[in-house]
Amino acid sequence: MTDLDPTRCPLCGQSNRCGVAANDRSGEDCWCFSAEIDPQALERIPPELRRRACLCPHCAQRLPPGQDD
Repeated sequence: MTDLDPTRCPLCGQSNRCGVAANDRSGEDCWCFSAEIDPQALERIPPELRRRACLCPHCAQRLPPGQDD
């Protein structure tokens, strides 16, 4: 399997802001627990990287780069 940093988005490589993977926020829920994730975004994740790291908010919602959440 490919090495993957669980704090990085598997699509763009930017910080995914994962509350579960972040050492300094241990015990917190991830933002994605209550977010609507675009199904097409999930389909873009390569099969070998699925369920290994959260998407970032931008990729999860298919927002244009630089748009605020």
